[in-house]
Amino acid sequence: MRLLAVLLIAACVAVASVSAAGYRGGLQGTVTRGPTSPVCVAEQPCSAPAGHLTLLFWRDGRVVARATTDVSGRYRIRLAPARYRVSRSTATTVGRGLEPVVVRVASGRFTTIDFSIDTGIR
Repeated sequence: MRLLAVLLIAACVAVASVSAAGYRGGLQGTVTRGPTSPVCVAEQPCSAPAGHLTLLFWRDGRVVARATTDVSGRYRIRLAPARYRVSRSTATTVGRGLEPVVVRVASGRFTTIDFSIDTGIR
C-alpha cells in the first residue's frame, strides 16, 4: 500500500512537470527597482535591475509558479494561458510594491511584461 502511494505521488509529480514544460507560451521581461537615489539627475539612470528576485504567480488564491530574475533583472517562465496575480516573494525585502499586479498569458506565445518595484526613496 505504501509503495502504491509513493508511485502515485511520483506519477503526479512527473505529469505536472511535463505539462508545465509543455506550455508553448508564457511571460518574459525585466524587473527594475527605483528610484535608486533621493534626487534623480538628468541623463543618469534612476533605476536599477532587480536581480535575484523571486516572482510568484497566483491563480485561485494559491501560488502556481515561481520565477527568479537573473543578475540583470531578466526572467522567463512558461505558463498556461490564463490571468495571474503577481507578487514578490516575502523573502525579498527590496522596495514596496510590484507593478503591474495582474497579467494575462496568451496561448502559444511569450508576452513581454516588465515589472517595476517602488523603492520608496523620496
